[in-house]
Amino acid sequence: MTAPPPKTLGGRPSVTVETIGEAPGFAVLRQEWDELLQSSDSDGLFLTWEWLYTWWKHLAGDRRLSILAVRCEGELAALAPCGLRPPSLFHWRPLPVLEFLGSGSVGSDYLDIIVRRGREPEARQALASHLAGERLMIGWTQLKRGASPAAGVASALGENGWGIAETGTNICPFIPLAGKSWESYLATLSAEHRYNFHRKWKRLNRDYTVQFDQVRSRAQCSESIDLVIAQHNLRWRDRGGSDAFHTPGLVEFHREFSQVALERGWLRLYVLRLDGKPAACLYGFLYRRTFYFYQSGFDATYDKHSAGLVTMGLAIKSAIEEGAEEYDLLHGNEAYKSHWSRDSRELGRLEVYPPRGLGWICRSSVELERASRRFARRVLPKGVFA
Repeated sequence: MTAPPPKTLGGRPSVTVETIGEAPGFAVLRQEWDELLQSSDSDGLFLTWEWLYTWWKHLAGDRRLSILAVRCEGELAALAPCGLRPPSLFHWRPLPVLEFLGSGSVGSDYLDIIVRRGREPEARQALASHLAGERLMIGWTQLKRGASPAAGVASALGENGWGIAETGTNICPFIPLAGKSWESYLATLSAEHRYNFHRKWKRLNRDYTVQFDQVRSRAQCSESIDLVIAQHNLRWRDRGGSDAFHTPGLVEFHREFSQVALERGWLRLYVLRLDGKPAACLYGFLYRRTFYFYQSGFDATYDKHSAGLVTMGLAIKSAIEEGAEEYDLLHGNEAYKSHWSRDSRELGRLEVYPPRGLGWICRSSVELERASRRFARRVLPKGVFA
């Protein structure tokens, strides 16, 4: 399918919006995308071309590509990296839904529209004007709450009669590391947790030959990413399962993206070995001085040695030594994260509905479906309702 010609907005031929609806058009954006991201306030791992293009290849499902590219005087000024989910009669959703690429169980945080600094007003107006003429609803998730380019576009649509629903969905604990040494960071933790880490670390070194290895080759990467997946799934098997690696698409995504991240120098995949045997592993990324802790796994054989706790501490220590300014534990309020971090930021969801009848039907059906799911979770036995 040939992409439609760019829209010229407000009689200003210097500002255009183009819809990129095919994978080849997505592929050729790579260099411009990277330069734009570095020139924006949204720069982060989960908005890189590499993360989203790999996601598109493996996890797009029934979505149709719909990347909106704003150009000012020919220069790429903004990208709304989106896909279009088709209408669903089953869910009483008569309109397609515009969603961010990277949405879903893959766990992308801080999704947003990418805007070049200094081009915010033009991008906001261009995207709002373009979307105002479309028959769709918008469902943008995993946004950093507060001011964001996506929230600005939604607000502009609201001024034109569109309905807006904004909801907090999760928190991302993080550790500020700028100016900290390993010892000064440890001093910020509770005395109990600090003592526990030191005690477990000394015990490991007393009882085993300890290695903390970082993956550095393609062969190591292939072996270690499968180890992360196996250890994680085994750990969660008797606890209701985990959605981190629960589909073939997710597994293939991580097998490919871990190799891409290795080539780019972003991958931080560690394996803690005790007497040569893998006891725990940690899968993360170092991107632009932020360490993103993505997932981990450990062998239950070493539960009493707290191999997972030690691995987390050693990964934070390595991040500090590499000059990371933040260690982001990403979304989730699991108790173990609070032992390592004191700060957090909120994530949210924006839903924007067109004016009049179809928009009202979409909003009502979404709210009814959510209410039904909440009710089912309360009344059905645990594990029956997913």
